[in-house]
Amino acid sequence: MDIKPIKSERDYEQALQRVESLWKAPEGSAESEELDVLATLIEAYEREHFPIDLPDPVEAIKFRLEQEGKDSRALIGVIGQRTRVYEVLRGKRSLSLNMIRELHDKFGIPANVLIQPGRKTRKTAGRVSSRRLRSARLKKSA
Repeated sequence: MDIKPIKSERDYEQALQRVESLWKAPEGSAESEELDVLATLIEAYEREHFPIDLPDPVEAIKFRLEQEGKDSRALIGVIGQRTRVYEVLRGKRSLSLNMIRELHDKFGIPANVLIQPGRKTRKTAGRVSSRRLRSARLKKSA
């Protein structure tokens, strides 16, 4: 068992190939232990080089509702009345601290997912870019 830190993409690929060859190693064998160590090293490398972003808060809420077989009506009374629920789900209103607490308590959605700012829709992002472009053209022509 010759295990070394994963420092490059090449090391990472080699470690993945070795894991594949060890995949069916009998439990408790030296190969099984090597597999465990390599899996830990690969996980650390992936966490650093291929981080996974947290989901958008609204998407996380929708996903949890879908998991539980519920629709947006389940949010009435948790984050407010029908209008408030609609505003939140459409991205027109941010979640308040009380809404975050209620969603976490009632639906088990992690608070660290809910507290991050929501992502802007592509439509909005496009408008902003168009404005910047027009602004840049005006400055250039002036």
